[in-house]
Amino acid sequence: MPVPLAFNDNVGETIPADTPHAVSVSLPTWAANVGYEEGQKWVMDKMKCGYPRFFVHKSIDRLALEIVKRHGSPSQKAMLFPTHKVANRLLEFMHRIAPESQGTARIIDFVPNPKTESHDESQRVLPRLSAVLYPAELWPVAKQVWQHSGDGVSSRRAEFCEKHLVDGSMVDKATIYDKPRKGPRRYQRQMSVDSPHQSPTSEKDDKDSTDPFAFVEERFGRNLNVQFAKQAKLAIRRRIAGSLTSDLDLQEALKHPEDAERTRNTDGLSVDDVFLYPTGMSSIFNTHRSIMAIRPKNKSISFGFPYVDTLKILQKWGPGALFYGNGEQEDLDDLEKRLESGERFLGFFCEFPSNPLLKCPDLQRIRQLADKYDFAVVIDETIGNFLNVHVLPYADVVVSSLTKVFSGDSNVMGGSAILNPAGRYYDTLKKYMAQDYEDNFFEEDAMFLERNSRDFVSRIARINSNAETICEVLMQHPRIKQVNYPKFSPTKKYYDACRLPTGGYGGLLSATFYSMDDAMVFYDNLNTAKGPSLGTNFTLSSPYALLAHYTELDWAATFGVEANLVRFSVGLEETEALKNIFKTALDAIPSSEANGDGTKA
Repeated sequence: MPVPLAFNDNVGETIPADTPHAVSVSLPTWAANVGYEEGQKWVMDKMKCGYPRFFVHKSIDRLALEIVKRHGSPSQKAMLFPTHKVANRLLEFMHRIAPESQGTARIIDFVPNPKTESHDESQRVLPRLSAVLYPAELWPVAKQVWQHSGDGVSSRRAEFCEKHLVDGSMVDKATIYDKPRKGPRRYQRQMSVDSPHQSPTSEKDDKDSTDPFAFVEERFGRNLNVQFAKQAKLAIRRRIAGSLTSDLDLQEALKHPEDAERTRNTDGLSVDDVFLYPTGMSSIFNTHRSIMAIRPKNKSISFGFPYVDTLKILQKWGPGALFYGNGEQEDLDDLEKRLESGERFLGFFCEFPSNPLLKCPDLQRIRQLADKYDFAVVIDETIGNFLNVHVLPYADVVVSSLTKVFSGDSNVMGGSAILNPAGRYYDTLKKYMAQDYEDNFFEEDAMFLERNSRDFVSRIARINSNAETICEVLMQHPRIKQVNYPKFSPTKKYYDACRLPTGGYGGLLSATFYSMDDAMVFYDNLNTAKGPSLGTNFTLSSPYALLAHYTELDWAATFGVEANLVRFSVGLEETEALKNIFKTALDAIPSSEANGDGTKA
């Protein structure tokens, strides 16, 4: 059985340590993961943070409690969103799932207090927030929207708004009389750090500030300059569009004619086709909403074993989903028969490759079916990432979690949706989003993401190389049943069809063991960071099935996601040191005689 080890004595700590807005939390032993899923006190009392869509950050909880104290009753809770429009989606969902909430749940919109003095507000990030007050017993219903949509406020926005609520510079919109006002509204004094010459993207700032948290908090205080935030968002969108349109190492690619068609030549793509969202799941949720708005209301297709919330979105919003959990060619055969018989679908949602089995769908065949039978294709390329694979030609929309390898630092959430200019729904989608899209990506989060992603390109090759090395180490061990990695997957040919000439196979892999005990011993002796999320600059491991499907482990196992599966997001560590860490954990598995299939005799 697993034994307690010194490096595992950090249950509930942020990952990285001392990171106020971390998106991962340390669950360093198998028992800690079980304790978290079961809500055991010895784990829950130590939790300083968690993955933001599953664990409400303390700053968000604190602001929600303050709003309830001021505007609600002890029998109520508050859920926080960036705008009234987003908050109303919770209200609509709550009324549909729990009709008794009608008349007992309401929205309060908070805006800048016009009576508070300040300099020109056009240069400031304004404190805006919408809260849904609802009966506390409906928390499980509200939590579904928080988790699945990814549209709740970020912890940085909550801190920002809490300050303004407490000092009176943010108030309930209903308390403001609708009277004409002359001149700009004012709500805060200008501080010296707001002067335009102090740009967050300057070379001097990079040298002076080694801690990005201190950079924003101390140099800019809580008065964020709108212009800096706009520049950061534009830089992120340009970085994404540039990665998708530049012919990376084109000269090298032309030496191999068979690779020429896989170089990037997406005509017409511009920064205006890249939309930012507060989380990766928000990009999926809102893409689904947008497609429902412009297409006939048919079921969607969820293809391959999905990240848990993608399937839930398709099932809980709209007409539902046809689920192909294995994501095999036989599933496409079945889909084609349905289409030939007259069934029609809204959209086709898949990952490339999938999480955690790293399988790839046949995008070429999917695109052909979509063109013939008229459905939208949405591809989540988070795991492959657009420096390794080029999937845009096969998609109408490409979605991604920028929280992951694009950021790498595990301290900010973000997402993107990219419209394919050559897609059949491009004009309609673009027109709809022109009037529906809200930029709810909080300005301070954007500044962190912009800084984190500056070295995005240079990190990928090392991560790819390290992941391949660890994959080989795991594949050589007799007590490991299966290693999942695109390079060695039965679906490798589909990955290679989209792999760029300079691309690798990504930084994510997973392994299953012949016994649960072996998996537990290995995990407890693995000296990496251990917690939820992926794509970090450091190696991050987790017992994925336990964290994502604890209440449905038998169901997940029917699709090959076994309860003892351990997932690894490989980072930038020195390769030999990383190999030794994994070998040490493997060596900790007790040796015994084994049957031919690797199971204990």
